[in-house]
Amino acid sequence: MSLIPFDDRDGSIWFNGELIPWRDAKLHVLTHAVHYASSVFEGERVYSGHIFKSREHTERLHASAGVLDFEIPYTVEEIDAAKRQVLDSMGIVDGYIRPVAWRGSEMMGVSAQQNRINLAIAAWEWPSYFDPEAKTKGINLEMSKWRRPAPDSAPTNAKAAGLYMICTLSKHAAEKNGFHDAMMLDYRGLVAEATGANVFFVMSDGRIHTPTPDCFLDGITRRTVIDLAKARGYEIVERQIKPEEMADASECFLTGTAAEVTPVGRIGDYTFTPAEVCATLADDYTKLVNSPPAEAQAAE
Repeated sequence: MSLIPFDDRDGSIWFNGELIPWRDAKLHVLTHAVHYASSVFEGERVYSGHIFKSREHTERLHASAGVLDFEIPYTVEEIDAAKRQVLDSMGIVDGYIRPVAWRGSEMMGVSAQQNRINLAIAAWEWPSYFDPEAKTKGINLEMSKWRRPAPDSAPTNAKAAGLYMICTLSKHAAEKNGFHDAMMLDYRGLVAEATGANVFFVMSDGRIHTPTPDCFLDGITRRTVIDLAKARGYEIVERQIKPEEMADASECFLTGTAAEVTPVGRIGDYTFTPAEVCATLADDYTKLVNSPPAEAQAAE
């Protein structure tokens, strides 16, 4: 399959206040973010021309920047308007939008107080994150050797680029071994998340259990699915989960902007059977994100 490089496409990208040709949205090799990971970003889905929970994502982008000790020079309202401008210019009805903010190249070194804070927004059409057939049967995850860091050793409450290095390493290793993704434990050896999605288990007690997000992101999709589950009468238990407890789960699924609600068939030596709970919540999520914005907001 021939890949279309992301630096060589038609269209426009919003870059520091204006739309510019896609191919002109470039950085210098001595940009601070390239060397020191001083970058934060968001991943957002576009359904029927509408960005799902656009403002919530933008507010988190601002919050992540604050955790990394910089301030984005555009308000939430300005960023939301810029995202709309990008979608209109690209003619995207169903796709993905990526705002990213980073420190520039004015200072090169660990210290970078004087560096300009840049912001860019790009959007593109994007199909299902996992193969549709795999999503139906349940994807397979390998246990990663990398662990989510403790909150006092990394800014784990930010959607920061540097935190995804071990996700890339984990996913590459899993794919080389024939898996779709990887499950990561945290610094204590407890179940944390997949490389880009939160995880839920339907346990033998009939309740839905999910790890407490105390060293990884409490995903926007995660919170949405929890609300959908409660509306269905399912009981949600947020707690610390030991890896061996996965043996007690009948169903397992991932949630995320990219993954949406994806059933899991296997994590390492543990197997699951996609069934009613996962199918119901996946259907409810699909209906919600494809509802007109006013209806979706009322359903939250």
